[in-house]
Amino acid sequence: MRLLLAAVAALAAILAQPAAASQKPQTLWLVAHAKIAAFAQDGQTIAWFAGASRCNIVHLQSLQFGVGYDLPKQTARNVTCKFAWSHDQPVQLALAGVRALWSLPQSSPLPLDYLLGAGVSPNDRAERRLLEVAHNTRGVGQWLGGIAGSGTTLAYAVTSVDWDDEAGCLAGTAPCTLTKSGGGVYIVKGRQPVRIPGTGPAVAVATGGGNVAYVPTGRLQKNGRPQPSADLPIAVVDPGSGQQIASVVPQGVPIALAMSAHVLTTLERTPLGLRLAWYDATTGHARGSIPVPKTTTPWLTASDQLIVFRVGLSIRGVSVTTHRSRLITTAAATPVGLSLEGGRLAWAENLKGISRVRAVYVTGRG
Repeated sequence: MRLLLAAVAALAAILAQPAAASQKPQTLWLVAHAKIAAFAQDGQTIAWFAGASRCNIVHLQSLQFGVGYDLPKQTARNVTCKFAWSHDQPVQLALAGVRALWSLPQSSPLPLDYLLGAGVSPNDRAERRLLEVAHNTRGVGQWLGGIAGSGTTLAYAVTSVDWDDEAGCLAGTAPCTLTKSGGGVYIVKGRQPVRIPGTGPAVAVATGGGNVAYVPTGRLQKNGRPQPSADLPIAVVDPGSGQQIASVVPQGVPIALAMSAHVLTTLERTPLGLRLAWYDATTGHARGSIPVPKTTTPWLTASDQLIVFRVGLSIRGVSVTTHRSRLITTAAATPVGLSLEGGRLAWAENLKGISRVRAVYVTGRG
């Protein structure tokens, strides 16, 4: 009971932070006649996936030089331009320097994610089709576990699912039990995916400080969808060698993941509710945690000083050092791709007739 009361009191303190502490966002970019379905940033480059009736594009925009690029190159055959994605599944976008990785989901005739990439260098602008991550309606096949990018690293995770006894299942002599049959975490080198040695099936992936973190696949739902587990440690590995840098033991089921150079952050589902937890990304040691509202969106972004999460339109930050939480700002519409790069906290919003990229500039104070 004491633990429960303490959790309730801490959560109440978080929600009671004064609105006066919030900041007014500024508009970095306006996008007309298109809806932004995904947003990412890395360094001085921001990127978004814009869905339009004429042609879908991934746009990379340099904030430093004011130069923009539309990807992929439209003079070459590509999936992206005319793809009608399944709007009940999110488009994902990751950025590493001036290289982009994105996924386009479809729900019929077969559940599938196209995993695609391109970059701004002349030899990299044509779309590369890295993988078609597909499974049948009973869950057998491959499931995409997320994508991530920063610095020079683009990464994604996959889980393969199969029948435990396919022959017996088809013959009706054995139960049709699904099992993990493979998968791993991959990085994109040049125009090819390369599996990180020693990695297994994963449901989430993050990059930071040149390393890759991933949440291993735990159980499978009845429909085959891979799920995280509180029983499996989160691994931080070197993407080249696969050498383990750190092993993080979560206190709950990790449903969201973010990583900076020195901080790994999770949103964890525990018996007492949702908790935001953070760990040393080089040792795996716990550094802090706070309770957060049950309506917290499973999306995190972090630097070494500040962790950012959102509840509805409310964008909140937690200081890694002081553990204090505060309201940073309130979005005008549902934030797309909330992302923290240095002190620039940016996201996209879709309003009636126009879309825009918004930002506030923050410090590590809670």
